[in-house]
Amino acid sequence: MATPARKRELGRGERVLPGVWRLRLPLPWPGIPHGNAWAIAAGDGIVLVDTGIHEPGSIAHLERALGMVNLRLESVKLLVCTHAHSDHYGQAATIVDRTGCELWMHPNHGHMSRAATDPEFYLQQRLEIARQSGVPDEALRRYLERNRDRGSGVARFVEPDRRLVAGVTVATDLGDWEVVETPGHAPSHVCLWQPQQRVLVSGDHLLGRVSLYFDYGHSPDPAGEFLQSLEKVEDLDARLCLPGHGRTFTDVRAHIHANRRLVAERVQKVVDAISVEPLTAVEIVPHVYGHALTELTANWWLSETLAYLQHLEMTGRAQRIGGTPERWAGGQH
Repeated sequence: MATPARKRELGRGERVLPGVWRLRLPLPWPGIPHGNAWAIAAGDGIVLVDTGIHEPGSIAHLERALGMVNLRLESVKLLVCTHAHSDHYGQAATIVDRTGCELWMHPNHGHMSRAATDPEFYLQQRLEIARQSGVPDEALRRYLERNRDRGSGVARFVEPDRRLVAGVTVATDLGDWEVVETPGHAPSHVCLWQPQQRVLVSGDHLLGRVSLYFDYGHSPDPAGEFLQSLEKVEDLDARLCLPGHGRTFTDVRAHIHANRRLVAERVQKVVDAISVEPLTAVEIVPHVYGHALTELTANWWLSETLAYLQHLEMTGRAQRIGGTPERWAGGQH
């Protein structure tokens, strides 16, 4: 019997603190049914943190979520994006067009702007990385057919009005939020920290369920950057975390430790795999996750595995063996 199609969610809004609202917005991805935007009271309007993905009907979901907490899109006085992924930046252009607000985002957003402005080049670049990693030609052909006409999830690239970097603050009724640069998940990633309330808007740096993803190919060592960012956030001693996906949580330090342990475990599995014989990234994946790549997991697991290999190369524990596909072998400690 055919499996019924997954019922898509609707945008929903709820108050989590006085002056802070969670806007739960639907996503089209299996296993990731929704993402969070956050509305924070600021004078006669709100600061909106993140946007949801752009697709047909998506702005209506945002308006529905805002309406459930007695807010309107026109209430947005400033848009802040924690990072330049489609589910956090995708509707930025629409929101800016509708409200006239400014957009603030980290300047290292090339990983998104290249995909949004030249999707064919970006797609071919991803295919070449996959080919070098050992993905079979037939699988690459199917991926190309599925994704050639698929949108980027971004309404239109719009340049930030202000660079969201350390030292910048975002003024709200809860006080000023400090920018904490937290690359790793993406080169453009930042968190927002309210020190008096000890509240952290974490984007995808920390999630309610421990889940890792590194946007591979845009920085020298995304896994290493992520570990350094965990140290920054741990030093804050947050009491409440408002994540990019899932519910709020208070055991922030435990989440940090769990992320650190998971990275260490998976890095060690990569080390163990390449210590036996040189392997392609695709061949390494089952050693790390217990299963070979599927069409559902290919992008996620391959990007993460390549990030671990890059980290091991940077720290002298792995070396590339040239060719197509390239292989990886153990290096010197």
